[in-house]
Amino acid sequence: MSAPAAGPRLSDRQRLAWLRLIRTPNVGPASFRELINRFGSAEAALEMLPELMISGGANRIVRIPSLAEAEAELEAARRAGARFVGIGEADYPPLLKTLDNPPPLLAVKGEGAVFRMPAVAIVGARNAS
Repeated sequence: MSAPAAGPRLSDRQRLAWLRLIRTPNVGPASFRELINRFGSAEAALEMLPELMISGGANRIVRIPSLAEAEAELEAARRAGARFVGIGEADYPPLLKTLDNPPPLLAVKGEGAVFRMPAVAIVGARNAS
C-alpha cells in the first residue's frame, strides 16, 4: 500500500481552536464550516461567536469551551492512544469526506492508512423485528 498523499496539517493551535469550536453548543459540522468560511479560521470564529449570537437574538451567551478544556480533551485522547484528525489532513477518511456534512474533527486510534483500504460495514438493530 502506498503512503497517503500529505494534506495540509493543522497546527496544534489550530487543532485546539477547531476542537473548541466544534464542542461549542449549537455548532455542528454545517455551522462549523459556515463559520470557518465566514471568518477565515476557527480562532476568528471563536472571537466573533459571542457577538454573532447577540446580534442573532440569542437570550444568553453561548458557553465556548476553554482552551484548558480543549487541551485536557486532547491529552485524554493521547493517553488513550488516539489523536484528533481534521478534515483535509492526510489521515482523514476519504469516504467520510463525501458526506454532506462530514465531521470536521475525528478522534482516531490506530493507523490512518486503514481508511484507504477496502471495507465492509455491517449494520444491525439490537431489537430486530
